[in-house]
Amino acid sequence: MEKFDVTIIGSGPGGYVAAIRCAQLGMKTAIIERYNTLGGTCLNVGCIPSKALLDSSEHFHNATHTFTEHGIDVKEVKVNLKQMIKRKGDVVKQTCDGINFLMKKNKITVYTGHGSFVNATNIEIAGTDGKKTQIESSKTIIATGSKPSSLPGIVIDKKRIITSTEALELTEVPKHMIIIGGGVIGLELGSVYARLGSKISVVEFTAGIISTMDVALGKELQKSLKKLGFEFYFNHKVTGATAKGKEVTVTAENDKGEKVEFKGDYCLVSVGRKPYTDNLGLDKAGVNLDNRGRIETNDQLQTNIANIYAIGDVVKGAMLAHKAEEEGVFVAETMMGQKPHINYNLIPGVVYTWPEVAAVGYTEEQLKEQGKKYRVGNFPFKASGRARASMDTDGFVKVLADETSDEILGVHMIGPRTADMIAEAVVAMEYRASAEDISRMSHAHPTFTEAMKEACLDATGKRALHI
Repeated sequence: MEKFDVTIIGSGPGGYVAAIRCAQLGMKTAIIERYNTLGGTCLNVGCIPSKALLDSSEHFHNATHTFTEHGIDVKEVKVNLKQMIKRKGDVVKQTCDGINFLMKKNKITVYTGHGSFVNATNIEIAGTDGKKTQIESSKTIIATGSKPSSLPGIVIDKKRIITSTEALELTEVPKHMIIIGGGVIGLELGSVYARLGSKISVVEFTAGIISTMDVALGKELQKSLKKLGFEFYFNHKVTGATAKGKEVTVTAENDKGEKVEFKGDYCLVSVGRKPYTDNLGLDKAGVNLDNRGRIETNDQLQTNIANIYAIGDVVKGAMLAHKAEEEGVFVAETMMGQKPHINYNLIPGVVYTWPEVAAVGYTEEQLKEQGKKYRVGNFPFKASGRARASMDTDGFVKVLADETSDEILGVHMIGPRTADMIAEAVVAMEYRASAEDISRMSHAHPTFTEAMKEACLDATGKRALHI
């Protein structure tokens, strides 16, 4: 039986990054992945393929909507969905192949099969060929991620009633896609198909979209998505979904108690994700779960069994790839006696629609709940020269700063390339910068990032220069 210093179960962003850092620190490392490719949900059926389709569909949308304004005349633009899906697959393969290379480079042993605990130090790997292998590991990191959730009364047939996984492999552009849930994943995939010509209806239980983010962001994004043809039905409780032939019927109750029906050719169930802990043998290892099926950990991401840790979507907190990566590094360094640190308030959140949405820190609603006194700075992209040049004038940057100290408490952006721009806010807040600090830094002109400077100027005594 081969022995390892540490074994990681799951090869998503949290798992493979943890494995690399463990190997860098000198530990004999193994990683177990039940599927044939490394990278987990993110690389195979999540972040990477969805962004590939988002980019392809945005090119098509621009060709049919903005090229003429730019002075580019294009005739007979057509959607070649088969090629879009193929390109997406190529991007996924290249990315996953890169992870294979990193495993070899760092001398990490890779096992393909379903890993489960025999006890706290022994793990069994069941291969797809039926063969079973056992290894011994001094420490283990559980990084098995999550899977799509559903609702009572809905059977996902993976053909007409689908999850995000199937939405990445469609062979036709839907005529009418009904999306259950107004969260990040549904809106991103809805954007893909809306740009390609689908009618999109979002049926949401709450009063708005992206409800975990600052309310102003959801309202602004809703305006932009309506321009794409999105229809929104808020305060609707979905009671069922059935498929017959090529037609899907979704039933719901609105806030008046009235029954409502929606008919389309596809229904995307996008109501969140749940931790994947099935058949891991956690009971044999003695690892505890909480009442939501997540693995319980302490501040060091250590379970109740001292040599077993857990990271990413299987523990509490936002289900984000970059959060899992940070936790993977954190655990590896903690095991070696280092003192790493994660500020969970400064893990940014992003929605890859267009305009993009990005945020970090406290929302305005949270500051009000805390009774915190703060100032607000806003700058609209319609006042940005760079945004006008690229015809991306929807959205704004909103900065929340402490009324007394001027420390930046939250930054909320919707607009062009805000997924990249949010990094400036994260750096500023990690070093506890004030709005004044950012407003006095030189930002290249013309750039989208000038909007961050202007919002900070607005937060420090309404000193914005370009509004």
